[in-house]
Amino acid sequence: MKAIETFWVLGHKVTNYETTGDYDFSVGETPAHTQGPPPHMHNKLSETFLITEGEMEFMLNGDVKIAKPGDLIDLPPKTVHTFSNKTDKTCKWVNIHSPKGFRGFFEFVGISVDKQNAQKDSVSESVIKTVIEKAADFDMYLKL
Repeated sequence: MKAIETFWVLGHKVTNYETTGDYDFSVGETPAHTQGPPPHMHNKLSETFLITEGEMEFMLNGDVKIAKPGDLIDLPPKTVHTFSNKTDKTCKWVNIHSPKGFRGFFEFVGISVDKQNAQKDSVSESVIKTVIEKAADFDMYLKL
């Protein structure tokens, strides 16, 4: 698989990869003390996280789970979830969405790592507004 582009998405660094299957494959890094996206669910998408380094706190249908290296978080459709890194170290992870299509969300709201202040800009008021307005276009239904 070949990396396509890396973005800062809501404070998280996400690198998308081209795949031949009906799934999206991304690798991410969540810096220390970084909040995740608003709680949300996908009606049709299944989502999986594999933690490769550090720790991530997941909220899954109201329950909290701490995921550590080697832990797999498997999210069937309609699972309300979010995640955050509350530790002092970066968390690294693999993310898969199936069927293919959610990668477009990262590309739509993400800020290219090549741009100055990309991480900070990825959590700007205008980006948050865009996420709120357009998330459903990518099968992401916010539970605010």
